[in-house]
Amino acid sequence: MTVVHGPEPVADILRHMADDADVCGELVRAARTRSPELGLLGEAETRSHVTALIRAAGPWFTSLDRVESVDEQDFTAALLLGADRAVQGVTVTAVLRGVQAALTRAVEIAVDRCRTAGVPDGALLSVVLRMKEYGDAVERHVVNGYRAAEQNTPREPDGSRGRLLRQLLLGGVVPPAEELTRAGIRPSADGLHHCFAATVAHPGALPVSALLDGHVAGLCPRPPGPESIAPGALVVVAPAAPAAELRALYRLCVRAVDLGRAGGRVGLYDLTDLAAELALAEQPLLGAYLSRRLLDALDPADDFHRQLALTARTFLDTGRRLDQTAAALSTHPNTVRYRLGRLQQITGGAPTDLPTDGASGPLHTLHWWWALTTWLQADG
Repeated sequence: MTVVHGPEPVADILRHMADDADVCGELVRAARTRSPELGLLGEAETRSHVTALIRAAGPWFTSLDRVESVDEQDFTAALLLGADRAVQGVTVTAVLRGVQAALTRAVEIAVDRCRTAGVPDGALLSVVLRMKEYGDAVERHVVNGYRAAEQNTPREPDGSRGRLLRQLLLGGVVPPAEELTRAGIRPSADGLHHCFAATVAHPGALPVSALLDGHVAGLCPRPPGPESIAPGALVVVAPAAPAAELRALYRLCVRAVDLGRAGGRVGLYDLTDLAAELALAEQPLLGAYLSRRLLDALDPADDFHRQLALTARTFLDTGRRLDQTAAALSTHPNTVRYRLGRLQQITGGAPTDLPTDGASGPLHTLHWWWALTTWLQADG
């Protein structure tokens, strides 16, 4: 057995645990076994929360050689876990039983792996104490999220609205129409619903809604107006659809909110406004290969090459207009023309070229926009 010393090998062990799907499965099973109320929820839902908590713990567990306050860490995942369970009507006691069981199992796995790797007892004790400190903070934030949801989320007397929305939008099970009506969930005159997803922070005066897995979710007979959207919030609304199609549409709305939030979007959007971005985001590997084919000659470490790619992407974003591209980049149209020419010299092609591979003009433009966007995002 090879005996290891110092914080770095221990950090590697914890880092590998965070990336190990089997570890996540162990924690999920521990939580669901210890707390029967959590066992009634979908396993995929529990797994999503556990995964988020493990990822959030990464910076804390892998900085063993630095003294940091646990309060400096990001506990958003713990807050959302507590808030979601409050909306679902799970008691705070049951939530904490599950959290404590998962944390205990995480410590057991860490100790076992450290001992197998030959970590000295002194270092092992530091790992256990550090994990306990983090676990205590997680529990506090789960409770804080739970209490905040109780105080700030509108809740009907029997808690049926959140349950029905979860059943319909996440489970795909269509409740009886009269049950939806009693909870205030009414369709349009032709029997259709608009589903929507929104950011949690200050969603505004949205119609029938509840907090589901970190998003404000809801249904309405007609799309909400801009006046119902709070400043800084992002809301994505799907087209009107029958109840059987709402689960798939809601999943797209959630994905669109996550993409929009990452891109700094705020305001009210129709789901179809983000159709192209959604479609391309679902094929990252294809985008990477397309970027490699068209832009392999560009050097990510070269600021000038990045400037060329940004100019070309802006050129496409502005409808291939030199004057509008120049205005967007605060430069001269001749500078834009020069950069596009240099891009063509370096890569052997440019979005200004006519297609030579049999693709139509719009598809040629799409390929270049996708490749440039993927390259710029990877570089950033």
